[in-house]
Amino acid sequence: MNAYIEAVLEKVKKRDAHEPEFLQTVEEVLRSLETVVSQHPEYEKAGLLERLTEPERTIEFRVSWVDDAGHVQVNRGYRVQFNSAIGPYKGGLRFASHVNLSVMKFLGFEQTFKNSLTSLPMGGGKGGSDFDPNGKSDAEIMRFCQAFMTELQRHIGPNVDVPAGDIGVGAREVGYLFGQYKRIRGAYENGVLTGKGPSFGGSPFRPEATGFGAIYYVCEVLKHENDDIKGKTIAMSGFGNVAWGVAQKASQLGAKVITLAGPDGYCYDPEGIATKEKWDYMVTMRNSGRNKAQDYADKFGVQFFPGLKPWGQKADICMPCAYQNEIGMKEAEQILANGTKYYIEVANMPTTNEALFFLMEKGLVVGPSKAVNAGGVSVSGLEMSQNSERLTWRPEEVDSMLRNIMINIHAASAKAAAESGLGYNLVAGANIAGFKKVADAMMAQGIV
Repeated sequence: MNAYIEAVLEKVKKRDAHEPEFLQTVEEVLRSLETVVSQHPEYEKAGLLERLTEPERTIEFRVSWVDDAGHVQVNRGYRVQFNSAIGPYKGGLRFASHVNLSVMKFLGFEQTFKNSLTSLPMGGGKGGSDFDPNGKSDAEIMRFCQAFMTELQRHIGPNVDVPAGDIGVGAREVGYLFGQYKRIRGAYENGVLTGKGPSFGGSPFRPEATGFGAIYYVCEVLKHENDDIKGKTIAMSGFGNVAWGVAQKASQLGAKVITLAGPDGYCYDPEGIATKEKWDYMVTMRNSGRNKAQDYADKFGVQFFPGLKPWGQKADICMPCAYQNEIGMKEAEQILANGTKYYIEVANMPTTNEALFFLMEKGLVVGPSKAVNAGGVSVSGLEMSQNSERLTWRPEEVDSMLRNIMINIHAASAKAAAESGLGYNLVAGANIAGFKKVADAMMAQGIV
């Protein structure tokens, strides 16, 4: 291992020992960069890796709001503005009980490289709150969003930091956030947020973007392997917006998604999640606030496996679409035993480092999340462009641009890995390709 990388890793581990998610992603990324860092000794003199692994700004704030019973509730809000070397900070807002500073830093760090891969001018950032919208009324969610934005608006802007949605933050929440921003700032700066409704500057293709983009990436992987998506079975976790998009596009291209999963267990649908009725019901499940995968089984009469994950089901392709670290060694061994050839990460960092390296060592083709799920932020970046130009593009135009972006992300990752002597290692390739652009910009801009 490169001595400079080892030294930086030790420094980060010592300084941020209480942030396991952040440490995990830093280690995974830096260990992929040995070849390129060894070729550039000037990086060490410029303290490049030290600066790269430290957020430019970390903001933490109190969010006070009143629930429907008239009780005062207090949550914690975050915005981590990680890196602005190639553009304004860009990354989603996550509202979920598991949100903490470690999660925000890991997501912001990943976002830096993900945004670089898109080739669009976007830096890396992430934010959110430990507020859980499940079970809350619309009025409570509105009041929380307004209280959250009252503080956040001090730190964002179309040319500074452009948040979007993420887990727990959909079009409804983005609308409330934008309304409060507009009220406070007294200006119609609709480029300050992406994921907006189409009536006030949103992209007509944003809800589908992450899931569709993931399948476009899968198609490129299969093409590289002289294979085809038609006839493939896909095991998938989650049933939210991303999984919804994956199920639709996979079906349209001739594949069959046979599972979905939630905290309560998973459903096995041998006929495939392949009809408009089933896709629409996934939206109903997501909007219900129940967070129960069993609802799908009850609705369509399929098998439900309580308390289990879907990785025991035999499938050609596995696509975790739920949350970080849902795949550990136990699950990785199940996937291997099933004869799965393609392991495609869709959720942010859904695999522990141990499990990820195990699957790669066993010969599975692994698509990393920072590349696979870049479709969402790509369309967000296109929404920023539309807002800047005061234009609206047709859905088919956005879809075409998204497909080209995902093709280019796969190509850049494969090329970077090959040039570094790593073969078809898409994990390392995505890290290297994303890193190079950010590193070049940081070096050009001096010690800042």
